Amino acid sequence: MIRTVNTDEIIENVKEMCIEANHYLSPDMDEAMKKAVTTEKSELGRKILNQLQDNLRIADEETIPICQDTGMAVIFLEVGQDVHFEGMAIEDAVNEGVRRGYTEGFLRKSVVGDPLIRENTRDNTPAVVHYSIVPGDKVKITMAPKGFGSENMSRVFMLKPADGVDGVKNAILTAVKDAGPNACPPMVVGVGIGGTFEKCALLAKKALTRPVNEHSDIPYIKEMEEELLDKINRLGIGPGGLGGTTTALAVNINTYATHIAGLPVAVNICCHVNRHVVREL
Repeated sequence: MIRTVNTDEIIENVKEMCIEANHYLSPDMDEAMKKAVTTEKSELGRKILNQLQDNLRIADEETIPICQDTGMAVIFLEVGQDVHFEGMAIEDAVNEGVRRGYTEGFLRKSVVGDPLIRENTRDNTPAVVHYSIVPGDKVKITMAPKGFGSENMSRVFMLKPADGVDGVKNAILTAVKDAGPNACPPMVVGVGIGGTFEKCALLAKKALTRPVNEHSDIPYIKEMEEELLDKINRLGIGPGGLGGTTTALAVNINTYATHIAGLPVAVNICCHVNRHVVREL
């Protein structure tokens, strides 16, 4: 049975999610950050983590953004195939929600309309919107503002199949080492393996929205996530890039089928706030 969803609902929810994501740490990230304070072995590392906790507390109490870079709005829309949208075009509705969220929420507008002319759009639109059609009559919205300190550290590696698992691990560690302090550690490392050039990047981006306390349900990928997290935390980059044992809070890996001649790997790093909010309508 077809369910009608008015795009006014999309606008209002996206607006609220933009504001929420930029002001409050998600529960999984909040738990991970608090745990990191107790497990960090470096005195300076603990000091940095405590300062980050102070920043989060002040942001909460005074309703100010948890990071000055309020990011480019990345939206994942999972639309049930039994949903009919009524009102404006769905992408226009998403962008209207972002516009209202960033203007009414007094969030920094960081988007330029043309990548070369670089004139600010003054309302943080357009968003980057990814769609998927799924069974059912629900609409799931994931809003993930992405700051570019960490986004600029992203990498895509077009490996050869012969590079194998060791080549994949090497690529991920190389990306993290090259990022160093620039990604505002402790970071979350999203990884996409498989697909094509663009698919692996999308897999990596989506991996950042998975709660950091949840592993892949593929056993060998779960083991790889745990192994890589341990190796990354042995690099010594540490909180704020000033040394320590907490360089990353999680490594989240997504995989997809690929061609017999390829092994694409993407690494999308996010800073310690790793903002994401999920709602289902």
